[in-house]
Amino acid sequence: MHVVDLNADVGEGFGRWELGDDDAVIATVTSANVACGFHAGDPSTMARSVTTALRHGVAIGAHVSYRDLAGFGRRYVDADEAELSGDVVYQLGALAGICRTLGARIGYVKPHGALYNTIAADDDRGRRHARAVLAALGRYDPTLPVVGLAGSVFLDAAREAGQPVVAEAFADRAYTPAGALVSRREPGSVLHDADEVAERMVRLVRTGTVEAVDGSTVPVAADSICVHGDSPGAVAMAQAVRGALTGAGVEVRSFAAGPQAG
Repeated sequence: MHVVDLNADVGEGFGRWELGDDDAVIATVTSANVACGFHAGDPSTMARSVTTALRHGVAIGAHVSYRDLAGFGRRYVDADEAELSGDVVYQLGALAGICRTLGARIGYVKPHGALYNTIAADDDRGRRHARAVLAALGRYDPTLPVVGLAGSVFLDAAREAGQPVVAEAFADRAYTPAGALVSRREPGSVLHDADEVAERMVRLVRTGTVEAVDGSTVPVAADSICVHGDSPGAVAMAQAVRGALTGAGVEVRSFAAGPQAG
């Protein structure tokens, strides 16, 4: 039987500003990537996300980011390795504190936005920031799984460092022929047809491939599929993907430890 995790970014509001229907999204997925305050989120928002994840038995992940609240974490920040490593630990500590007060625990880590894309790139700044993230995780908890783009050099580096890895595919994002995500600056980078996306993800799980923007077939071996919780129609998209996977005989469950503290 094929098995895959379904994750979504949640807790991405701030103060009185809310983004997405977190309750419905969390009820649909198996892992929830909770914003830790650097690209979105605040203590109250984090607590609500954790409480909802506990109620639904959904694994809790720390969605760590560059320090870029104004830009929603989608802008590259030229931090040195020590600074970035400290920022990652700081965010882990923030969410861990919230989790501890609610009887929950962090089950994994997933970088967000520009940080995610930077460390997936095989260039100097990507390697520097990948080292910073992995140094933070190694000091915080070397057994904590880290989520990264399937096929990326970041996952290779994480394996070499001894950090457990989770290869991720994106349900609602277009792929280049090289297996990278099409930049959000490009037209067609985000897919909106829920039925089409659901069909793509069934094919991905069954065959380990996805169709690129040029029509070519790209190999993508993924342990987890991300459905974005902040995009228009996010709930319907998540429900369509989960329904299609289940209907195709795929077991949808998290790779991570349960949300309750041991």
